Amino acid sequence: MNSIQQQLLNSRIAKQAVNGLQLKDKQQILGRIATLLRTNCNAILTQNQLDLEQMDVADPKYDRLKLTAERIESLAQGVEDISKLEDPTDKLLSTKRLENGLLVEKRTVALGVVGVIYESRPNVTIDVAALCIQSGNVCLLRGGSDAWYTNSYLVGILQGVLSEYGTDPNIIQLLPTVRDLIGSLLEAVGYVDIIIPRGSQGLIDFVRQHAKVPVIETGAGVCHTYVEASADLDKAARIVANAKISRPSVCNALDTILVDENIDKPFIQQLIPHFAAAKVEVFATDRLYNIFHEAKYPYVQHAEESDFGREFLDLKCSIKEVSGLDDALSHIADHSSKHSECIVSQDSVKIAKFMRSVDAAAVYSNASTRFTDGGEFGLGAEIGISTQKLHARGPFALEKLVTEKWFVTGDGQIR
Repeated sequence: MNSIQQQLLNSRIAKQAVNGLQLKDKQQILGRIATLLRTNCNAILTQNQLDLEQMDVADPKYDRLKLTAERIESLAQGVEDISKLEDPTDKLLSTKRLENGLLVEKRTVALGVVGVIYESRPNVTIDVAALCIQSGNVCLLRGGSDAWYTNSYLVGILQGVLSEYGTDPNIIQLLPTVRDLIGSLLEAVGYVDIIIPRGSQGLIDFVRQHAKVPVIETGAGVCHTYVEASADLDKAARIVANAKISRPSVCNALDTILVDENIDKPFIQQLIPHFAAAKVEVFATDRLYNIFHEAKYPYVQHAEESDFGREFLDLKCSIKEVSGLDDALSHIADHSSKHSECIVSQDSVKIAKFMRSVDAAAVYSNASTRFTDGGEFGLGAEIGISTQKLHARGPFALEKLVTEKWFVTGDGQIR
């Protein structure tokens, strides 16, 4: 394809179809999608394997691209969870009867046409589609070429279900991955109501710089865990290990450990068994490098300044000693992407100061940053984690796929 103009026109027409769906219709559609994800599991994995064969296993995006039977079941369960949530549209936010008799109401309405640009992760295809259907939005999906086979098959399932239930299949559309066409989406004023980039910082920066359509940023996560001097070191080691190891390729995984200089050696001694089992590569300041080296930890290197503020997306992280809470807060302020930040401490005063002071979408005390997720927060699923402050912040899910509209009812009033 050398143009997406027809797909843009189709999306405008499809808005009427999705607006006509009742909650029970949406629930039936989503239930059918969940069923077909399960029954077509092997076929989905076959298509996914075609994509995986074109990517280096060592590429950090490989794990994001990879589907398994367990992950497909999780997708199906997520779709069912979304179907059980309330329709976020037509909620009465305020009502007022003016002195002139006008009834002025403010209600929630769907955003309209949502364009999502993302890399590698075919789960985004299902999550976004389900959220848009339930919230009465049309979605234009622009996945990466590295996931083309998987995304094409998944969108085929989605459009098949929409047709089966007698509605417009163009409620969900997959755009071509031709790089030159991305500008057509970013400039589609009058067709697309919002653009959401989900992926690398480079992708997000490109979309923000070139889009004429409003943008909500999601994705890049440079996440810190600060181990404060009073921390339970066994608990701290388990939290840090989970945040780094459980799924290193996602945006809520830990990137930098900050440890109080008064406890750095005993903490590292607690951490090493966890990291050694997973072969985590550590980029350490000189002082901490010596502690790892003395413990004969084989996967340690001297840190460069560029290793702080870096999103690793792999079994790698940086570590730095700090002189106390204020020093940790200063480092986070300089290097955070404002995604998720954590303190491990037993000092309630310092915890409270950290939670108030850190500027991030999600702040944690004594828990892994891996919980920053729409499903984990009880939102069903998410389009992404918004790191900006307007409209949505944190897990960008169903309740934020709406805007406001004023309904004014009169009986002949004139001004």
